[in-house]
Amino acid sequence: MSSVFSAPAAVSAVGPYLNARAIVDVNQQGILEHRLSHYSEGMQANISFLENPDWCQYYFDTHHRTETFGTRWLAATGRWDDKIVVDIGCGPGNVYATVGGQPKTLIGVDISPRALKMAVSVGYTPLLADAHNLPLVDRFADIVVLNATLHHCDDMARVLSEAARLVKPGGILLTDQDPQRSAWNFKGLGLLLRQVRFPFYKLINSVHYLPREHRLARRATELHNRKPGDGLDMEFYAQVLEPLGFIVEVHPHNHDLGAEVLEGEYGKSSWRLRLSQWLSGIDVKSAAAAQSMICIATCLE
Repeated sequence: MSSVFSAPAAVSAVGPYLNARAIVDVNQQGILEHRLSHYSEGMQANISFLENPDWCQYYFDTHHRTETFGTRWLAATGRWDDKIVVDIGCGPGNVYATVGGQPKTLIGVDISPRALKMAVSVGYTPLLADAHNLPLVDRFADIVVLNATLHHCDDMARVLSEAARLVKPGGILLTDQDPQRSAWNFKGLGLLLRQVRFPFYKLINSVHYLPREHRLARRATELHNRKPGDGLDMEFYAQVLEPLGFIVEVHPHNHDLGAEVLEGEYGKSSWRLRLSQWLSGIDVKSAAAAQSMICIATCLE
């Protein structure tokens, strides 16, 4: 994949898969853009966060870049070589930077121009578009991915359905890193501990501390992960995808495991999270305490 971006190359790569009715132009930043009918408050929050160069770079450097993440994803999708891949909510390109390979076509969809320009340097062909209304044809992609994306979107079911629409028969739709509702339903002392953790991190000069402005801007993007009980449950994926002709597997997991997640391992979260869960009455050894879920859905129809 070339790391040098050119608008004609992007048009050539994405053009065969564009819906004929979609209005798509090359914008002032030289990125292929689907004209958006509106920008919701949540969309604006995501754009504002990713357009900050320091926050965007920090996110790229520190999120979804571990060996265990890459191992887990390759076990779920297989290698990306010679595949048509669409990464919805690609941000600055974290997933492909970790997974690697030589896709036939790698389309990165996001609403932040800065993030898309960073994704280009990783190897993506950029498309600025709303995940709720993608300007792409049906059933052309071998692999469609939504990593840490759904809970940043206004309508999670609609975004998941839009992603599913792109998957060709035999193809795979993969989501990961969306919060499992039961793991974050803090109460009482557990909730209090979560609320005071950042002042404590600052006091002890912890690597987990984030400045308040950064932290609040990031929280504003977390549309479905702001308060106790937010998030998704395992049934959500089947409810949306099975009527669309998918076989759905869902594996709850913490974030320190690789391929063993697909064999039913949950892994272990940080002691800080486990303490908050224990104080909230959550069984820290149960599947319900796992931070997030990976969904592997195979298109049959």
